[in-house]
Amino acid sequence: MKTTFRGFFVTGTDTDVGKTVACACLVKATGALYWKPVQSGTDDLPGGDTATVANLTGHHPDDFPAPVFSFKAALSPDQAARLEGKTVEPAHLENRFPSESPLIVEGAGGLMVPLTDRVLMIDIMKRLGLPVIIVARTGLGTINHTLLSLEALKARHISVAGVLFCGPDNPDNISTIKRLGQVPVIGHIPVLSPLDKTSIRHAAETLDLSAWM
Repeated sequence: MKTTFRGFFVTGTDTDVGKTVACACLVKATGALYWKPVQSGTDDLPGGDTATVANLTGHHPDDFPAPVFSFKAALSPDQAARLEGKTVEPAHLENRFPSESPLIVEGAGGLMVPLTDRVLMIDIMKRLGLPVIIVARTGLGTINHTLLSLEALKARHISVAGVLFCGPDNPDNISTIKRLGQVPVIGHIPVLSPLDKTSIRHAAETLDLSAWM
């Protein structure tokens, strides 16, 4: 029996694996809101990933709740906050979790990225309780990184919705991760050129979210 769709928490096997593009596709496929609760690197990207997803989907501005914490340096959130004399307060993330509508939540980096001296991104995933989608590369190294990420989530009894691959097609790596990780493959987003609303819409149409929708 299917449960009510509440959304997904989107994480990556590493930084720059394609999480934000994947989130744009997931937002387009589901009609969910998008929320990046902790944003670093606004010196390089003033609007943050929120503006990127908004531009790529063309959805209404109200569909993009603002980050709770936003920092200038392109560093892990704990380091970026420290440079500004600030601290990430995990309780504020839970208190401001916009849970009334289905939500695509994008984490910062991977599972073990520190938010504070004691709290990791995976701890927030556990607290928010959304099923997790892992965004993974298709190329060399992805098998190790993805299987380790799956092991970490399973060790904490966090529900895994599946893996979403980004990059050039590599069916051997994809099938190996599906078999060894015993995890659904939600889809494969190729290199999108141009990266725009049309290519995002087409990529979104290829995702398999039938088990959740």
